[in-house]
Amino acid sequence: MEAVFSRIEHARTADGVIRQIETLILEGVLRDGDRLPGERDLARQLDVSRPILREALKMLEERGLILTRHGGGTYVADIIGQVFTTPVRELIATHRKATADYLEYRREMEAVAAEFAARRATPEDLVLLQAIMRRMDAAHASEDFEAEAACDVEFHNAVGECAHNIVLLHTLRACYRLLSDGVFLNRARIYELPDARNTLLAQHRAIHDAIVAGNPEAARAAAVAHIDFVEKATFQAERSGDWQRISRLRLHQRGGEVAEQ
Repeated sequence: MEAVFSRIEHARTADGVIRQIETLILEGVLRDGDRLPGERDLARQLDVSRPILREALKMLEERGLILTRHGGGTYVADIIGQVFTTPVRELIATHRKATADYLEYRREMEAVAAEFAARRATPEDLVLLQAIMRRMDAAHASEDFEAEAACDVEFHNAVGECAHNIVLLHTLRACYRLLSDGVFLNRARIYELPDARNTLLAQHRAIHDAIVAGNPEAARAAAVAHIDFVEKATFQAERSGDWQRISRLRLHQRGGEVAEQ
């Protein structure tokens, strides 16, 4: 965190502190759950008095941007998860058309994000993106589904960060929160499809490579191809699940049992 916060150059007021922390949250530097430095260290890094810092933190907490855990420090609040309220999430989860709309939205937004990332990613962005790709490769090789699925979400979040567009970043994060929370897709079912894991890894690699190469057209095309595959795989997984459910009901109704393999 030492290099994240910088000295406030001019009027050292609570407003200056608030402005800097707001910007760090808005730009995705500070993410939900990140812990802020202790009061003494943060006041030193910002070069403000502790009373000014306390006033700023109090105002940020009142606005719901940070939260303080008694005896446990101060953290960035989970503001991204609040983009879709619980009633809206429940409605989305129970209407199948929402899945198609979700993927349609992701296809367009991820194409833009990948294109922007290929144009705008800094060397520091690429270091983070490449680290995620290495973790995804390792999870894939060890057949660690949970880790691979987590890397999937983290990878797409990182592409959004590389795009350097604040609105795009936060709308995509909200979408990926729905994905990671399982509102739309049963990713475990998709991963069970023949060769799906290898295909998904190759597609993430294609997006990564296009961004690293600074090729916006290839990055856009790779992102579109990825969502096209996810859309087809989702439909196939849903159909397979329905087939299996009906087959089990038939078998149960007719008094049969599944033979042991």
